This record gives sequence, structure tokens and C-alpha cells, in this order.
Amino acid sequence: MATTSDEQAAGQHYLVCGIQDCQRNGQFYCNDCHQPMCEQCKDEHRKSPNNKNHDIVLYRQRKHRLPKEKCKLHPTKNVDIFCRECNTPLCLKCFLGKEHKGHEFDDLEEIYAEKYALWQGEFSKIQKYFLPRSEDLKTDIKEDVTEIKKIMECIRTSMKTEAESLKNLVDEVTSEKIKHTHTMEKSLLQMLKSQETTYNDYIKYLGKMSEKFQEYLSTTNQKLLSSKVLKLKTIPETSKPVPPVFTPGQFNRDDVAKILGILNIPNTEPEKRKIQPMEAVSTPMKFTEKQMEQSKEKSDTKQTLSLSSSVTKVREYSVPGVNNAFHVSADKSGRLWVSDWRGNLVQTDLQGNLLQKIQTSGEDEGYHTATQDGGLIYTDRDKKKIYRITPDRKITEFIKTGDWRPVSVHSSRINGDILVGMREAKVTRYSKTGKEIQNIQRDNQGQELYKYPHYITENTNGDICTSDYDKDAVVVVNKSGQHRFSYTGQGSEFCPYGICTDVLGHILVCDFVSDTVHLLDQNGGFLSIILSEQQGIKRPRGVCVDDENNLYVGQHDTNTVTVYKYLE
Repeated sequence: MATTSDEQAAGQHYLVCGIQDCQRNGQFYCNDCHQPMCEQCKDEHRKSPNNKNHDIVLYRQRKHRLPKEKCKLHPTKNVDIFCRECNTPLCLKCFLGKEHKGHEFDDLEEIYAEKYALWQGEFSKIQKYFLPRSEDLKTDIKEDVTEIKKIMECIRTSMKTEAESLKNLVDEVTSEKIKHTHTMEKSLLQMLKSQETTYNDYIKYLGKMSEKFQEYLSTTNQKLLSSKVLKLKTIPETSKPVPPVFTPGQFNRDDVAKILGILNIPNTEPEKRKIQPMEAVSTPMKFTEKQMEQSKEKSDTKQTLSLSSSVTKVREYSVPGVNNAFHVSADKSGRLWVSDWRGNLVQTDLQGNLLQKIQTSGEDEGYHTATQDGGLIYTDRDKKKIYRITPDRKITEFIKTGDWRPVSVHSSRINGDILVGMREAKVTRYSKTGKEIQNIQRDNQGQELYKYPHYITENTNGDICTSDYDKDAVVVVNKSGQHRFSYTGQGSEFCPYGICTDVLGHILVCDFVSDTVHLLDQNGGFLSIILSEQQGIKRPRGVCVDDENNLYVGQHDTNTVTVYKYLE
């Protein structure tokens, strides 16, 4: 795309003043002379009586110069006048001609400047709003593609599991029915055997009677006449067995399909993709200087912070209502939620005063998490439920986890999603409204990722980090659930407990074996033992980092929570 000389000048290191040989920064612009000016030349320019009405502005607020264009009727003259009546550009000679006498005119340069500013604004909208938002929506679609593929794969797996379960039931019922046929057959054969025995006995009886009759027939007439008349027993009556009849089950393909579940798309209105409104793009320009400074400080935090050469103890909290501190959550107000291994979950203020106490079934697990709105989410593994506590201390049942026992939970600072570690074992992601959106169980080779993810957190890049008690490892997957790495400590034994991350992407994890806190980089590389008995920590079990980058540490044998500074 072609560029004007002014635009080329704007791309230089700084704009050169256009007055004679002045080489100073031309930060101002005379819209009448079409020249950049430094501050000194601007003042001199205004002193001249000929220039006192000149419009001098900041360079970026300048009017763009009308491009030179020759008149079609007068090729030696430049077009610089616009006739409103004829809606056409004119040169001076056209303006003075009879054809446009009595017409109304405008300065073509003014019209050009207005049009230029208008189209420049539209161009800016394309670059700053429409293109970025469209790219965001494309990214959103790609994420949906990945999510749909995962969901469909989960559905296929569920279908196969259902089919296998049905097959097993069919085999079990068939086996029982066949066993019953053997029992029926045995009973019928026993009945027939008994009937056969009856006739065998009767035949024997007939044989004996035949012998007697033959004996009588061989005697003299006088003896035959004097003998008693023998009566024969009648033939015993028996019944034919009634064989069982098998009636085939009355089912068809549709019946089997219903048994195996129904797959359909819910009849709900699709949620429209969120498009950031145009106003939101320009909102930062309306910030006060103080707000801009605060925003800049926040955005620059990551660049300015670094690991301190030493860890400094800041303060301590003695937490009432708990025997020890296996897990710590700090909310935005600085108040603490602390839990012990007996299921006591308490909230304290900045002075350590007890504000709230809840009895749960939790033990040495990270079963609570502060939310972005100042509330808390906690799990009850025995009830297989997840509860929400609002900032005004109202407790509501939030999620039912079915057959899975939730033991650890984390509320994402990135998007508000809820990550839950399940005992049996998997990690489930729920939306902030409680909708199940992801299950993570196996790696690409089909191997189980988890055994007992009793603490869970999320890193700044979206990685999901869990302490797995039974695997003796920190297991880290990316936000899509793909296994990234597992950290197994620095010695022969390692047993991870509380885990958290900081604004620099570090992973901090407590080791039950060495009673220390390990500091890892975002890729699982070991950096240092950040806390040990040398810093007054004896048996660290729970850790968290607040918005001020303070590190809170809870211990096994005391209800004291200690706060440290390790970033500067």
C-alpha cells in the first residue's frame, strides 16, 4: 500500500521540523502550511501577522493534505474546490466560470480531511477491534473443536462401557437360565426314572404270578378246582411328563438401543459466543491517571518481580478452632480459611479472630479454595458433594459428584473454572456455574495419571498441578489434559502435600518426607528448597500465595500459619 511523505515521516525515529534547516523534533503541525514544526518554530510562526489565524495542532491531530489532482477541464490547474450543487470537485478556473455562478462551495481539503479521519477511524476499528475479536472467535472455535472431540470420545468410551456391561449381564442371566434348565431336566428325569422303576416292579410281580398260574395248570383237576382264584393287580398308572417350553424374549433392535442409552443434542438454545463490545475497546482511554498507573503496575508486576535472595518472615496467625493447618486459602480481603485433618474448616480475620467454623469430612487434603468474588468452595468427600459459601456467609449445595469422592478443589484465577481432584482417581473441570466440562484420567498411552490427587492448583499458563499422595509425585497436565511432566523430588523418597503457584509460574510444593517446601519452575525443573527448618518451619503441609505475592504456610503440629516474602 502506498504511503504519503507525512506517513513516511511518522515512521521515523522522530519527526523533523519542516522550517528551513531546523532539525529539532517536529511535534506540532500547521494545517494551513502543511508543515511539521518544533515548539520554537511554532512560536516564531505565530508571531507573523500573516500566520496569526493559522491552525497549529499536535502532529497526530493534523489534517491530512489534499493529494494533488489535475482538473479534467483545465489540465494545468489543481482541483481544490468542491461544488455542493453539482457534487463535483473543481479547480479555480472552473470556480470562476459561469457554469457554477451562484453555487455553494466547500474547501475540498476540508472535506478530504474529514473523510480521511473517518476512514482512518474505520481502519483503526478493523485493526484494533474487528480483526482481534475475529481471531479470538477463531481461537474459541478451535477450542470448541478440541472440546467436542474429547466429549465425543468420552461418549464413545461410555457407550463401549455400557455395551460391555450389558454383555456381562446377558452372559450372567443366560448362565443362570441354562443352569435352571439343567435343574428342570434333572427333576423330570428323576420322575421318569421313578415311573420306570414302578413298571420294573410290576413286571417282576407279573413274572411271579405267571409261575403260580403255571403251577396251578399242571396240577390235577381236583386240586385246581379246590384252589383259590388269583386276582391280578392292575397296571399302575403313570403320567407323561410335561416338557418346559421356551418363550423367546420379545425385543428388537430399538429395545437394545434404548437399553444402551440415547444419544442426542439437547433441545436448548445454543449459547452465543461472547463478542467484546466496541465500547470496551476504547474504555482504557477514559481511565484516570491514577487508574492507568495502577493498571500499568499490575501488568508490569510479572516483569519487575523476581526471586529474592532470602526468604523473609512477615507475620504469623494463630488460628482458633483447628488443631493444625493442613490447607490454607487466602481470599481477596486478606482473610484466611484454614482446615485441619479432623475436618474442621474455619475462617479468620486479619487479627486471627474466628469468623466462621464448618464441620466437614475432609482430612489432610486441599479441599477448599477461595473464589474470585470473595467466597469459598469446599468439598465433602463422604457426601460426594461440593458446597459454595458466598461473601455474606451463605452456604449452598453446588455440585453432586455422583460415585466420585471429591478430595481437592481449586477455583481458577484465569477463567473461574473449578478443578476437582477425585479419590478414585481423576481430575474433573466444572464451569463456574457447576456444569461438568472435562474429565482427565489417562495419558496418551492409556495409563492412569492419578491415584490420589489430594491437593490441586492451576498455573499461570493453564497447567493443572496436583500432589498425588499414592504416586509420590507432583503430576502436571496442560489445560487440555495432556501429561506434561511428573516431579518426584530430589531424594530417594518424596511425598507431596500442599501445592500452589505464583505470578511468575513457579510451583511450590510441601514434602512430607523432608519437611521442606520445594520451588520448581513452570516446566518442573527444581530451583531450590525455599523453606526448611532453618526458616522456622518444621512440618509444612499447606501453602498458598495471595494477590500481594505473600506465601502462607500451614504446619502439621501447630495451628499457626506463617507468612513469608520470597519475591521482590
